[in-house]
Amino acid sequence: MVTKETAAKRTTLMNVLWDIQRKRRFISRDDMKKISSEFNISMIELEGVISFYHFFHLSDAGKYTIYLNCSTISQHKDYQDVKKAFQDELGILIGNVTPDKLFGFFKTSCIGLSDQESSALINFYPFTNLTPSKVKNIISKLKQGHSLESLSDFPKDNIQYTPKEDGKTIFFKKYNKGEGLKKLIALNQVEVIDLVKKSKLSGRGGAFFPTGMKWQFCKDNESDQKYIICNADEGEPGTFKDRVLLNQYPGLLLEGMTIAGYAVGATEGTIYLRAEYLFLKNKIEKTIKEFNKDGLLGKNILGIEGFNFEVTIHMGAGAYVCGEETALIASMEGKRGEPTTKEYFPVEKGYLGKPTVVNNVETLCAVPRILEMGLDNYLKTGTSATPGTKLLSVSGDCDKPGVYEIEWGMKLKDFLNLTGAKDTQMVLFNGFSGEFLSEVDFDREISGENLLAEHIQFTFEDPIEYSQKMSGVGLRSGGSFMIFNKERDLISILKNITKFFVAESCGICVPCRTGNFLLNKKINKIMLCHADKDDLHEIKEWSTIIKQSSRCGLGKTSTNCLLTAMLKFPGEFQKCLLAESDINQSFDLEKSTEIYDSIIHEIESSYE
Repeated sequence: MVTKETAAKRTTLMNVLWDIQRKRRFISRDDMKKISSEFNISMIELEGVISFYHFFHLSDAGKYTIYLNCSTISQHKDYQDVKKAFQDELGILIGNVTPDKLFGFFKTSCIGLSDQESSALINFYPFTNLTPSKVKNIISKLKQGHSLESLSDFPKDNIQYTPKEDGKTIFFKKYNKGEGLKKLIALNQVEVIDLVKKSKLSGRGGAFFPTGMKWQFCKDNESDQKYIICNADEGEPGTFKDRVLLNQYPGLLLEGMTIAGYAVGATEGTIYLRAEYLFLKNKIEKTIKEFNKDGLLGKNILGIEGFNFEVTIHMGAGAYVCGEETALIASMEGKRGEPTTKEYFPVEKGYLGKPTVVNNVETLCAVPRILEMGLDNYLKTGTSATPGTKLLSVSGDCDKPGVYEIEWGMKLKDFLNLTGAKDTQMVLFNGFSGEFLSEVDFDREISGENLLAEHIQFTFEDPIEYSQKMSGVGLRSGGSFMIFNKERDLISILKNITKFFVAESCGICVPCRTGNFLLNKKINKIMLCHADKDDLHEIKEWSTIIKQSSRCGLGKTSTNCLLTAMLKFPGEFQKCLLAESDINQSFDLEKSTEIYDSIIHEIESSYE
């Protein structure tokens, strides 16, 4: 029976699993028996939780566990050579552990270092800009007993651009601790929420739900306890702007969470930090201690009687789907990170069944800046529908990969010029769950103007019609911006994307679990030039079914890239249907039965 006490205790399960994983390098059957007994959950359910997360192992993962990023940007850098170098130095293939259990070598999807590829994590210490010679040196020194800390590369922030005009930079300007938070002294809850509503701030993780409205819903739900959760599970491939914010201004995030707590009446906040960002944890914890010491966290904050707020960190364990808020909450509660049906929203019944606000890092960091600079000044930046600035993570074929803070409203072609992109064929906008942009999109602006028009983008039959109708529609971005030049093969990129969704689907609903698997097989068929027009028709049909019937955003957006690629680059698919060799033709049932019918007819005629 699940009681209030057992539910609260189970929230510590992930911490226990992490402690064992780090200490012993895997979670044994004996460990599982003890945990099962301690937490009063079955062995089957416990194994279901452990196996759900990428970074938990049921067999020894090696004293030094290496995770090499295999995402598409890494594939276009030195991935293959770096992988071979690791394999040669370790004497094992990827996915294995050395006989002496010293090294385990595994691949993983994007680790938030797309601007510094090829990259890897070794016991969650980051290693960037890897080359075969660097790999050889790292493995050699580890064998000699050098520490990982002395060998690792702390990622560069690579902030490449902020607005030129004075007062237009919002995130990456000078930070004075507590400046935004102290504005609460003159504001009550209603006034804070009203200000956030008027700022038109919306969720910056990609969903773009109005922040003020979410806070209002949570405030209006009466409860003895409410929670604020910062979604720092930045798992969208090609996105790393939250990593830079967390490193540059962890205090800004704490202020944003505390302001949210004040506005909705919450006293507890949690940062759900993705496992790949473990190297940032100490810095964030140090900032939390400083805030408590300075009276900016804890009891009676800023001298406001009854204004209490605490912040803790919860570590993820490698599951892309935990970027979805209900999956994230399930993970925090010690369960498999599976999205729930929307019978209740988190603001009604969230973490431990209590009203909960879940906001992204960038969203929360924007709030103290808005209070700090004043609403009127904030509204002077950006566009009417999307005021302010946006952080974009840029990677791929450009001279200046890194993070850009731009005003909403900048033209896509102007932004490409900022990055030093040349001979651009396509842009993957919003990561693997986003869309492919081609030259027909380059005159569009990065903004939220005419948002409803985005829902019709898949109804067009050809790129010319698309260009005419979508030219005035803004492009909303969660933060990922991957650039590909004309040497890149679109079908290979799509293969990487479909494999990603097959691996990352939680598997709870059939359309996403099976549909993405079948689409991956269709991409294989296209790559081998075994496909025909019926295959392309089926891809569109299946993609639509997956979008319409999946439970959560992962399934609903998993086919966006494929559909937009087929619309804007029809030639790339068509040339794969034109193989002249008989062996490369798909099986033609009508033609085959036609020959069979003629033979039977001939035999029957001879008997007559």
